Amino acid sequence: MTTILGLSGSLRRASFNAGLLRAASECVPDSVEIQIGSIRDVPLYDADMEGESGLPAAVQTLQEQLAAADGLLLVTPEYNNGIPGVFKNAIDWMSRGPGLELFVGKPVAVIGVSPGGFGTILAQNHWMPVLRTLRMRPWVEGRLMVSRATPLFDGDGNLTDAKTREQLAAFVAGFIGAL
Repeated sequence: MTTILGLSGSLRRASFNAGLLRAASECVPDSVEIQIGSIRDVPLYDADMEGESGLPAAVQTLQEQLAAADGLLLVTPEYNNGIPGVFKNAIDWMSRGPGLELFVGKPVAVIGVSPGGFGTILAQNHWMPVLRTLRMRPWVEGRLMVSRATPLFDGDGNLTDAKTREQLAAFVAGFIGAL
């Protein structure tokens, strides 16, 4: 079975990005699983904490999930035209200790959704230097930036728009085909 680790960069309960990730996990063939990881319990990076206590349990879990995955799907919000701090923080923690080696050569795709009119184009672009530094293999054959999200999702953050689901399914199929 092919496994993709999916991470949403939002902590909000009814997050559009978490909803987009859930929808992505529903549109894969039976031979593929998108395992949804969580960044919720990852503390702010603190080298003193790392030196005294090692890697936090939440980070170790994410590293284990990444190690077992064939690819990584980042579902990024865009805050103030860039990467959300909590999301970047989680990736920074994951790269600590033996974590950097887990990223090297791993296929990665980036998608995102925003209530604004430009989707997450700037956040997706901001991820590229990070992914290059981690020596990942970004999949750039497709792009998915969902804009004006509010009417496309229900109050619980679930994707309800059929056209967006079709676009998402095509994007995910392309990424799976590149693994």
